[in-house]
Amino acid sequence: MTTTRELPRSNPEAEGLDPAAVRRLVENLDGLDAVHSFMLLRHGKVVAEGWWSPYDAETPHLMFSVSKSFTSIAVGLAFVDGLFDLDDKVLDHFAAEAPEAPSDNLRAMTIRHLLTMSTGHAASTMEAIVPTNLGMQESDWVRQILAQPVPDEPGSRFLYNTGATYLAGVIVQRLTGRRLLDYLGERVLEPLGFQGATWEQDPDGLDVGGYGMRVRTEDLAKLGQFCLQQGHWDGEQLIPGEWIEAATSRQIHSTHDDWPEWRQGYGFQFWRSRFGAYRADGAFGQYSIVWPDHDVVLAITSGVQNLQSVQDAVWDALLPSLDPVAARDAGLPHDAPGRVLPAGGSQTPPVVAPPEGGITWDLHLPRPTGERTRPGTPVTGRTYRMSPNDGGLEALELDLDDDGRLVLREDIGGKRRTLTLGHGEWVRQDVELADGPEELACAAAWTEPNTLVVRMVAVGAPFTFTLTLRFDGDDVTVSLDQNVAFGDTHLLDATGTAARPEPEPTI
Repeated sequence: MTTTRELPRSNPEAEGLDPAAVRRLVENLDGLDAVHSFMLLRHGKVVAEGWWSPYDAETPHLMFSVSKSFTSIAVGLAFVDGLFDLDDKVLDHFAAEAPEAPSDNLRAMTIRHLLTMSTGHAASTMEAIVPTNLGMQESDWVRQILAQPVPDEPGSRFLYNTGATYLAGVIVQRLTGRRLLDYLGERVLEPLGFQGATWEQDPDGLDVGGYGMRVRTEDLAKLGQFCLQQGHWDGEQLIPGEWIEAATSRQIHSTHDDWPEWRQGYGFQFWRSRFGAYRADGAFGQYSIVWPDHDVVLAITSGVQNLQSVQDAVWDALLPSLDPVAARDAGLPHDAPGRVLPAGGSQTPPVVAPPEGGITWDLHLPRPTGERTRPGTPVTGRTYRMSPNDGGLEALELDLDDDGRLVLREDIGGKRRTLTLGHGEWVRQDVELADGPEELACAAAWTEPNTLVVRMVAVGAPFTFTLTLRFDGDDVTVSLDQNVAFGDTHLLDATGTAARPEPEPTI
């Protein structure tokens, strides 16, 4: 993908947006746990954007279930190419993988049911997370999904089901003979100027469809603008507008106990939102929000557990100036000035106006605060041997590099991992994690005389890890936590003791 067609820039006033509302949007987002980037478009132009350091504009970010919306567009392309009908039976495309005696409900399942998450399953057939947590480490995922019971009549109710998206994506790949990324890339992503997009694959080399894409924030914004323009881009109709209209319209009722944004209905792999908007939506706060009534698109990447909080921050900021009546009806102050919410990272961030227009905000995630060096007895140069623990941490040691920065070395599962830790700055480095290589940005500080806090940000993903080391004489206590996860966010507790130096040999 070599074509580069970046979005045009402007400023809020030129595009009819209240600058105070834009500032309030940034302050609201900055007040959440960990928003990583945003890009706000009005009338097809970027009027404000920002990345919370160490995140940046060029590094693709993991999208989780935003990938489903890309799969929807690929399905739409194959459909308008005449490769299948939405009411085709699923088993007609998977005869070889079908159970020996498929149930009537499985026989009745169609591609339309896959797209609307109404397959009749009682639980998701696969979670939107890496394969090691899917219970599907082996190949032939199609056969495993089709073997699961279908107790309800397809079409009777909505149940979020990543396995349904996977099956829809496999159908496209089989009929086109191409990866989703390549098929979609040639027809849509390349004309839109996407750069560096990737898609995770299953053990059989199939793009997994329901998760696993990585794209830049600007490309996430392009997805929303492409949908707002009903599939039209740069003078060409890349996909019929009728498909975008159907995919982003409410096709089925959806429910959620706590979050109103998830009660607005579901289309073909797109969610409906309040106030006439819709969105591509991924775990931990990845969004491309499209607001047709006001010609607005907003791309956001995050690492938050409360997904509703991100969209509440958006409506609180933008709705009062764009739709005061709706804001009043929703209980929002329709004449509120810009506010700084508590617990943010940057607070009242300064703005930078680039020459081409638009506003770029100077933002950062909070780093550990404290001393650069430990007061009192140093702990560098000592190797701490760890007691048996669930994380496989065998030993650790601290040292200093030539620039005086702390270096943490960890022996995990027989392998050594080295991290350079910035103080008051993020140090980016490639690190081998349990799930594969990842670029981490690391910073540390002595928050107390005996306590070193290390923060490690996966700059291509929503994950931040906090390692806390507490030293007491020859002993160390270690804990490791993760900001967001599908399971437990507390990852490790361990203790260790400094190894005694070997005695000098005697003659």
